[in-house]
Amino acid sequence: MTSHPFTARHAGVAAIAFLIALVFLGMAWELFLAPMKPGGSWLVLKVLPLLAALQGVLRGRRYTYKWSTMLIWLYAAEGALRTYTDTGLSARLAFLESMLAAGYFGAAVAFVRLTRRA
Repeated sequence: MTSHPFTARHAGVAAIAFLIALVFLGMAWELFLAPMKPGGSWLVLKVLPLLAALQGVLRGRRYTYKWSTMLIWLYAAEGALRTYTDTGLSARLAFLESMLAAGYFGAAVAFVRLTRRA
C-alpha cells in the first residue's frame, strides 16, 4: 500500500494558513482597506468566530475542523454577496474572502477525512 502524497499534516497546515489569512483579511478590510464607514467599522468583529476556530485548528482538534466547515460558509456567502454588490477594492476583497473561505473548507474537509479512524 502506498502512502498518499497529500497528508493530514499538509491539510492541517493549509487550513491554518487559509484561516489566518481570512482573519487578517477581515481585520484589514474593515479597519482600513475598505471599511463600511470611514475610520473603521464594527464589522471587524466578524473575525471573532474565526479566532475561536483558530485556537482549536492550531491544536489539531478534529471537532473544531468539523464545526468550522459549517461556519466558514457564512464568510463564503458574505464574500460572494459583496463581490456582486460592492464596487472597487471592496468587491475585490470580497472575492478574495470567498476564495479563502473555499480554500479553508477544502483543506479542513481533507484534514477530517485523512485523520478519520477506520
